[in-house]
Formats: sequence, structure tokens, C-alpha cells
Amino acid sequence: MTCSERQFNPAVMSFLRDELELLRNSGLARKLPRLTGAPGPRVSVNGREVVLLCSNNYLGLAGNESVKRAAKEAIEDFGCGSTGSRLISGNSDLYERLEQDVAAFKGTEAALVFGSGYHANVGTVSALAGSGDVIFSDSLNHASLIDGCRLSRADVEIYTHCDPNDLERKLTARRGARRKLIVTESVFSMDGDCAPLKDISLLAEKHSAMLMVDEAHATGVLGPTGAGLIEHMGLSARIPVQMGTFSKALGSVGGYIAGSKDLIRYLLHHARSFVFTTGLPPAAVAASRAAVAIVKTQPELREALWRNVRRLRDGLLELGFRIAQSESHIIPLGLEDDRLTMAACRLLLRNRVFAQGIRPPTVPPGTSRLRLTPMALHGERDIRETLAAFAKLRSALERRLVQRQMLTVR
Repeated sequence: MTCSERQFNPAVMSFLRDELELLRNSGLARKLPRLTGAPGPRVSVNGREVVLLCSNNYLGLAGNESVKRAAKEAIEDFGCGSTGSRLISGNSDLYERLEQDVAAFKGTEAALVFGSGYHANVGTVSALAGSGDVIFSDSLNHASLIDGCRLSRADVEIYTHCDPNDLERKLTARRGARRKLIVTESVFSMDGDCAPLKDISLLAEKHSAMLMVDEAHATGVLGPTGAGLIEHMGLSARIPVQMGTFSKALGSVGGYIAGSKDLIRYLLHHARSFVFTTGLPPAAVAASRAAVAIVKTQPELREALWRNVRRLRDGLLELGFRIAQSESHIIPLGLEDDRLTMAACRLLLRNRVFAQGIRPPTVPPGTSRLRLTPMALHGERDIRETLAAFAKLRSALERRLVQRQMLTVR
């Protein structure tokens, strides 16, 4: 008997249909787009070639020949899976070489690789703070940091986004806590703005708090060698817990924590998302090593990315779009209304540009947006065609086709 043939108690399962209906009525229902082809500046979405403008593959390394070759060689030498947690049978010298590379890249004594950035954040935050401690978390931190705070069982103080003054008020009010941990992203993934890391690091020192910085969207993009905003601001020696991912600009998969040898030894024992999960496959580890080497030795990729960011941002401003304050390669185009945002996404897709709409719960209610992310590999034609599609969107918006600022695209 299949699951569909069984007669489940309707009352037990009815909440699923109710919740799905609520999502549909509120314009928040989601479905998976079907992408085909290798990740690059253009992909096929639902059978149509489009300019890809919502990928985290900022430098195009997910399809880089050297990265792919490293992954293939690792499969030949080490097989397809790690076969266990790293503390049992899943470790290899590939992992150890990658961790040495990451530590050198980030300017720290040591590093520890996790299965994902989510694993790294959840495991590290919940290992560094517990009952009787206080975590001070930026109000726009990523869900993985928020979940780490919840799992820690520590008290959590949410400070106003990128506001050192509010952070200091909260640190002062909780001066008697056993341990204090400040957690923030460096580049915020949905807004593209940067945390005031110098001010925050000074507050951490002043109030004897540990500081953890999530560099997921800064790694590979900022800094003289691409190590992130921490390197860009010259703060490597002042931030004890540095997190990053291989799944954004580095084009692979996995996350890491970089810091002192003592920190890494501690997490080896206490980060549950490290201890109780299977290690990454060898191909992913080897691909990440190759990507780190490329980022350090090919600054021209970052230069190409920033040229495209400037071209796209300037073009959108000329078209009259309002762009939220962004200091990074992430360009948030605020449309606020959920249905309007998704209608804009559909109109752009019809014109061969894939720019996914971002809605609650990913962002706060009333702040829905198109999150635009150019790539280093986009050419002049890609940017030109993208701006032509946005010109059509701008025209549709100006016509105010329906009431209450709602745009209907059929």
C-alpha cells in the first residue's frame, strides 16, 4: 500500500492544507524553479535561456575548469562519499589541507570545515554560549545565526541593525553576564550593506565580549586577497571567530570557522553540527581548495565583478529605480509589496532575465524586493539585455496597471 492509498486522519493532517491555503491567499506560496545547464552567467529556466541575476556564484567559480578538474581528480582518488562523520571514518588529508589553506587565507592559526555555512553557524553559536550567557545579535542576522542563538539556550539581546550605540547600551545593561557573545554578518545577504566591524570590535574588547563575524557573502569578493570584509578593514587580529562558506563566491559547498587553535579544538568537541554529521564528499573538499587558490591569485575576477556591479547599479538608477543603500555586490531593488515583487519577477523572466523575488519570511513584512547579484562572468551583452528588461519593468510600473500599487502580469 502506498502513502497515497492510506487513509490518514483528516483532522490530524488538515493543518497542512490550511497553511498552504493561507500562503496562497497572501501571495507567499513558493515553488521551485527548474534550472538546467551548468551554473554560469546564463542558464535555462523552465526551458528558456535567461541571464542569471540571482545567483551567489559571484565569481563564476562553480563552473571554473580548474575547480571542476580538482573535483574529478578527487573522485578518482578518494571516491564519491566520505562515508562517516569526520570524528569516525569521514576525515582525510584532503580536509586537513583545506583547513590549512583556509587558515592561511583568513590569517588565523587554524580552521575547521563544516558540512555547510548553516552547520557552521548553528554549531558554533550554540557551542560558544549557553544558559547564563548572553548573545548580542544584529536584528537582520541570517536564519542560521538566529537558530544558533535559539539552540544555545542563552539569553538573546537583539540590537538595532548595524547600530553600535544600541549594541553598547545592551552590552552595558548585561555587564554581569557570565559570558557575552556578539554575532553579526559582515555583508548582509539581503540588504547588501556592511556591518561597522571596527566599532563593533572595539565594543567587544571594551565589554570583554567574544565577537563572531559571518563572512559568507564577503568571502572571495572583498579584501586585497578576497578573504572578506575583515581583511578589507584590517581587523583579522581583532576578531576571534571568523565564519565563511565555500558555497557562494567559492562555487563549491561547505562552511568553515577560522580562529585560534584553542577555538578549533573546542568546536571539535562541542559543535554538535560538526560532531553528528557526515563529512563532505571528497569532490567538494578538493573543489573548495582549488577555488581558494584562484581567489588568492586571480584578483581580476573581483575586478570584473565590481565593474558589472557598477554598470548594473548605474543603469538601474538611470531608469529611475530606487535602490536600497548597499555597499557591496548585492543590489536590493525594493518593491515592498509581495505580489508586486513576484509579478515583477515574472515580467523579467518573460524578457529573459531571472531575478528572483525575495519575500517574507526571508525578509521582514513590507520589504519584499528583487535581490540582484551580477557575476564576474557577465559580459556587456548580458548587462545590456538585463537593463532593457528592467526598462520594460519600469514602464509597466509607471503605468500603474492596478489598484493599490499591484501590478498584474498575465
